Amino acid sequence: MFRTHTSSPRKGRNTGRRSPLATTALIAAGLLFTGGAYAAFSTTTASAETSHAATAATVEEGKKLFDANCASCHGLALEGTDAAPSLIGVGAASVDFQVGTGRMPLQQQGPQAPQKPPQFTEEQTLALAKYVATTGPGPGIPDEDLLHGDGDAANGAELFRINCAMCHNVAGAGGALTEGKYAPPLTGVDPVYIYEAMVTGPQNMPVFNDANLTPEDKRDIITALKFTEENSTVGGNALGSLGPVAEGLFIWIFGLGTIVALTVWITARSN
Repeated sequence: MFRTHTSSPRKGRNTGRRSPLATTALIAAGLLFTGGAYAAFSTTTASAETSHAATAATVEEGKKLFDANCASCHGLALEGTDAAPSLIGVGAASVDFQVGTGRMPLQQQGPQAPQKPPQFTEEQTLALAKYVATTGPGPGIPDEDLLHGDGDAANGAELFRINCAMCHNVAGAGGALTEGKYAPPLTGVDPVYIYEAMVTGPQNMPVFNDANLTPEDKRDIITALKFTEENSTVGGNALGSLGPVAEGLFIWIFGLGTIVALTVWITARSN
């Protein structure tokens, strides 16, 4: 007779079944990941749409300001007229400089546009700059990290003497040019306007693009100018920092005047 042996199942054998809790956890993780990704995408899209809408609104506001205040001279399409040049391709930096320093709108024709209190607010000036920038490529408003005055002052002073001092004076006090024109003083000028002047070349100033002076070089020049402005002269009264002309005039008026007055006084007493 044959005996039939019935084998009992082994203890600890893996049946291949997953716990219901593991399935629930996987579903929850998938939903959480999908929801988070959708929320991040929606936020990014909404921010981009808001930024685009704000930029479009700013440009539209700039166009309205331009049509009302600038188009009579520069043309409705910025093409220029006999009274004023074209603004196509001048860039946002040129508009920010000219309007922000009050040189534009021009009050009257002359050898050059003088600086005066600005007619527009900072927001309006930025709107005008953005509108003009849409008509063609040009220099943009510089980044803030180039305007803090934390560059190499020694290098900036050397570059200023080489490229700028012949018009603006070695101390940045300004100077006279031909035909009633002049290089304005650079003391008290906002760094952003100094930078924008270098990249746009307003009035009689040449353009210093990045091939002539790198952005770091321009930062160093601003650093040198601010260092000179903030540190008093060690030689006493600077007399406007206008150099030997001012010093000679001082000697003639006060020195020679004192001698003449003393001579008259001595003569009067002897008589």
